[in-house]
Amino acid sequence: MKQMLLFFLLAGWQSLSAQSQMDQPGYYRVRLGDYNITALSDGTVPIHLHDILTHVSHREIDSLTTLSFQTPTEEASVNAYLLKVNGKNVLIDAGAAELYGPTLGHLPESLRKIGMTPEQIDVILITHIHTDHTGGLMLNDKMVFPNATIYISKPEVDFWMNEKNQTPRLARWFKEAADKVGPYLKAGKVKTFEYGTQILPGITALDAHGHTPGHTCYLLESKGEKMLFIGDMIHAASVQLPDPAVTINFDVDEKTAAVQRQKTFKDAAARGYWLAADHISFPGIGHLRPQGKGYTWFPISYSTLGNGQ
Repeated sequence: MKQMLLFFLLAGWQSLSAQSQMDQPGYYRVRLGDYNITALSDGTVPIHLHDILTHVSHREIDSLTTLSFQTPTEEASVNAYLLKVNGKNVLIDAGAAELYGPTLGHLPESLRKIGMTPEQIDVILITHIHTDHTGGLMLNDKMVFPNATIYISKPEVDFWMNEKNQTPRLARWFKEAADKVGPYLKAGKVKTFEYGTQILPGITALDAHGHTPGHTCYLLESKGEKMLFIGDMIHAASVQLPDPAVTINFDVDEKTAAVQRQKTFKDAAARGYWLAADHISFPGIGHLRPQGKGYTWFPISYSTLGNGQ
């Protein structure tokens, strides 16, 4: 799958020395109403925006990245989020494990840094089956989260776990879906749901299809506060925030993905709730404000009080 390899296995990461540990702490805590949320880092990886972004010129990419003090090769975060719900440890997305090189696959390490092991995770909510979100479910032939129930939308499971839907463009993702999600499915550990379902108290699954056929956002609500976990609704913040119409070449449905992004960003900016994104710079939590045809991102403030306001 050339597009996915361009995203994760470009020349840049090969120049990085393999590390047994991340150089950064890899966790950040915040509170929303009655819920404690911990952002967890799986690591970062360079991405070549000229190679992967679509419906945008190289000139616009260069201009927008310069405005953000970036270059067309950006360092993308891969984030996951941990919540405590009714005494259960709930993880949103599961990282990449060994699939994309030594700068990713650090989610278990980040968990250990907060005093938790993968065996203590009770529930994993998957935004979609792309393997920078599900690769961490397995390491070789071992379940990394053996005691967890995995929740994935029914449209997502129906698409990726049915070989009849496979095309040459998507072949690698289908194989990885079988390798990483398949063992949990065979073990009866996967539960599917329809959009609009309250998965757990305070957490509702929302339709965000486009990037993949069953891409899901999870809305957390408590005491009048909201945080929306948006998965892969955005990959390159320096370009897709000021121009949300820009897509990426491994969107399964680029047109719908752009519509979903524009709709979600408009609503979040108008209503002022938090967004938590898997590929915006760690911890990936912030607010949006309209600016021109796009948006400005206001990242969560560093706080030792646990609220990050």
